[in-house]
Amino acid sequence: MNIRIRRFRLESFFALGALTILCIIFSIFARGFNQWATALNIFASSYAIGFLAIGVTFVIITGGIDLSIGTVMMSSALIGGFLYQNGEGLPLWICLIIIVLIGTAFGTLNGLMVTKLELPPFIATLGTMMVAAGLGSIITSVQSQRFPAPIGDSWFTRTFFRIDNFPVGAIWLFSFLIIALIVLNKTKLGRYTFAIGSNEEAVRLSGVKASNWKCIAYVISGFCAGFGAIFHAAAVTTIVPNTGQGTELQAIAAVVIGGTSLKGGSGSLTGTIIGVFFMSVLRIGLQGMGINAASQVFFTGIVVIGAVLFDIQRTKRANQVRKVKPVVQKEK
Repeated sequence: MNIRIRRFRLESFFALGALTILCIIFSIFARGFNQWATALNIFASSYAIGFLAIGVTFVIITGGIDLSIGTVMMSSALIGGFLYQNGEGLPLWICLIIIVLIGTAFGTLNGLMVTKLELPPFIATLGTMMVAAGLGSIITSVQSQRFPAPIGDSWFTRTFFRIDNFPVGAIWLFSFLIIALIVLNKTKLGRYTFAIGSNEEAVRLSGVKASNWKCIAYVISGFCAGFGAIFHAAAVTTIVPNTGQGTELQAIAAVVIGGTSLKGGSGSLTGTIIGVFFMSVLRIGLQGMGINAASQVFFTGIVVIGAVLFDIQRTKRANQVRKVKPVVQKEK
C-alpha cells in the first residue's frame, strides 16, 4: 500500500510539473494567457471533460476502457434538452435528473455487456457509443436542443456554470473529485477496483464476485457522463446532434497523463484532474498563440501519443522491478 501511495504521488508530481511548464510557456508566448478571462475559459472547458475523466478512471483502473462516454454525454444532454423544450411544462430540474439517469443507464448497459455477456470492453463500449449517438438523433429528429442561456439570471447557468466572473462549476468539479477520492481510496469498492485491475483471477479465486464490482465501475463512468452532460449544457447551452465523438479521447488522455496505467491496477484521481487541466490549458494556450484548429488537434495528438508511450515505459520498468526483487531477496 505504501509503495502504491508513493507511486501515485510521484506520478501526480510529474503531471503537475508538466502542467506548470506548459503554463509558463503559454504565459510567455500566448496572447492574454495571464488574464482572468483566460482562466475562466480554462475552467469552463474542464468541467465536462473532468467529470468524464473521473468516471473513466475507475474503469481504466480495472483494466477496461469506455469509449462511449463522449457520445453518452451528448445523447443525455440532447434528450434532456428535448424534454425541456417539448415536455409541456416539465420542470428543468426533472430534466436534469433524467439526464443523469440516462447516462447511468448506458453505464449499466456497458457493465452488463462486459461482465455478463463477456464482451471485450473495447467492442461493448464502441457499440454503446453508436447506439447513444443514434438514439439522441432519433429522439430529437436530428435537431439541436437548447438550454437556458448564460445571459440573464438563469438559475441553471448560475448553479452549474458561472456567477458573474466566479466559476461555480469548479466547486462542483472539485467537490465531486473529493467524493470520488474517498470512494476510490477508502472504501471496499476502491480496493476491489485496484485488485481487479492487478489480478482479476486472484480476486475471483478469493471468493469475491469480481464481475459485480467491475460492473459498478462502468455504472460510475456512465453516471459521471450524465453529470458531465449537465455542465456541458450549462457551458454551451446549445446541444448539436451527432457530436461528442472525440470527447472521450480527451478524457482518456487526461487520465493517462495523470498517471493511470492503461493496463489497469494503478491510478490516481488527483493525477487525473491535473491531466484534465493540462488538456484544457493546452487547447486554450494554442488558441492564444493563434494556432488553427487543425494544428491544435495535431499537437494534442502528439501529447496523447507521448503520454501513452510514457505509460508503456513506466509499466515495463515496474514489471522489471517485480522480476528482480524476488531474486535479490533470495540471494540475501
